[in-house]
Amino acid sequence: MAAQRRNLMQSHQSWTDDLPLCQLCGVGKAPNCVYGSDGKGTQSHPNEDAHLRFRTEDGCFLYGVFNGYDGSRVASFASQCLTAELLLEPLKSSHTDSDVRRILTQAFDVVEKSYFDTIDDALAEKAHMSTYVVPHSENQKVQERLKELEQEVSGGATAAVALILNNKLYIANVGTNRVLLCKSSSDGQNQVLQIGRPHSTDNEDELQRLAALGVDPARVRQAGQIAGQNSTRRLGDYRVKIHYNEIDLLSAAKGKPIIAEPEIHGSQSLDNVSGFLLLMSEGLINALESAHGPEQANQEIVAMVAAELAQQSSLGVVAQSVVDRVKRLHHDVYVSGRQRATYCSRHEDMTLLIRTLNYPLADGALTPTQGGRIYPVSVPYSNSQSTSKTSVTLSLVMPSQGTLTNGTNTASTLEEGTPTPGSQSPTATLQSTNTQTQSSSSSSGDGRLFSQRGSQAAQPDETGRVPPYVDFSQFYRLWGSDHCDGQSTQGGLGPQ
Repeated sequence: MAAQRRNLMQSHQSWTDDLPLCQLCGVGKAPNCVYGSDGKGTQSHPNEDAHLRFRTEDGCFLYGVFNGYDGSRVASFASQCLTAELLLEPLKSSHTDSDVRRILTQAFDVVEKSYFDTIDDALAEKAHMSTYVVPHSENQKVQERLKELEQEVSGGATAAVALILNNKLYIANVGTNRVLLCKSSSDGQNQVLQIGRPHSTDNEDELQRLAALGVDPARVRQAGQIAGQNSTRRLGDYRVKIHYNEIDLLSAAKGKPIIAEPEIHGSQSLDNVSGFLLLMSEGLINALESAHGPEQANQEIVAMVAAELAQQSSLGVVAQSVVDRVKRLHHDVYVSGRQRATYCSRHEDMTLLIRTLNYPLADGALTPTQGGRIYPVSVPYSNSQSTSKTSVTLSLVMPSQGTLTNGTNTASTLEEGTPTPGSQSPTATLQSTNTQTQSSSSSSGDGRLFSQRGSQAAQPDETGRVPPYVDFSQFYRLWGSDHCDGQSTQGGLGPQ
């Protein structure tokens, strides 16, 4: 079996070509990038991410995002082998939750062992040359062969996998990718749930696991990385799996400290759930958090997806538009020279997989949104054909760079500026994230959709003011943070 797997890898054949792709999801990708002093980006290495998106005839769906490093071999192998383990021997609707969790755990174990089976010959040759040949030889061909072997066996990957069976959601996570479940309520609000925590060097549960093996958690926390990565669970990476005692930070470990065992979450029923599921590689999350900070990253990525879903009729276009937006935001922060620019000199490969859950797409395709940060705004909504009242969460899209022509943001590498009275401030678009209507309106339109306040008009307070119809408080806070380098907006943008 090991020889068969090795031959498949060398021939670049896929094990899963005959499985049907799922059409209820879309994938967006962007390669890694390093910016020069002129703001231009170059790709430093081939794309190392991988993903999977399959379904079976009996209603089983499997999705995954794999973040590779030091090559794409492990990510590519894992995406194929895991699919084969789970779908070629189909999961059955009769399986219980405990059965599914056990099967998922076993599948990751098979992937890990199968991958090492494919490189065992190379590992043996490398060990022989390192021990007996290299110390006694300065032959250039020997040195080149040893380098080839090192490249062949190096590398690893983290994985975030989602399984839907019997309309129940299961998440299996290894490493530092992220999974978000967005549920849309009847009043148009989006509830964002991050499923699981990253297995990283600042995860207290992981540090306690390492401490139980004899590893000093304080040293791990201070180092921030183990063998070049901040993940504490990985697929592949023979250095920390086979030779961990040779790594100073792990030398005291009494057992394997870096593992490939997934953390399983679920099941979670998807009955009557409307919304979408997001699987993101670490590179996408890191790029957004580098640009805008980690505090609102989940809400911001959900707002981006919801805004694009309100415009696009293709999930592939939606996913790619969101990735392109994050890439543009990351670049714009770097060229702006602002406080967070030092965090944005480069980004890794980015992958986003979107799976909708009873969430309708727009009827027609518009031009994908280019750049601009999305800020949340809450507006009360009253349907003239109904006596019920609700509220709609909108996305106020503010162009991050450049000038506006007929309400459209044009590309530029100029520094962002806070709108000032008398200047051409952005006539931004308000895009509804209401999943029932999927409507959108422009701030320059007549606004009839939101013209009604309900049956009772607001009464002035003792100062003669009425409560605000639109809640811009979070918008002011985020805008002030972005454009005042964290300083207070008191005396600036926003109501006084």
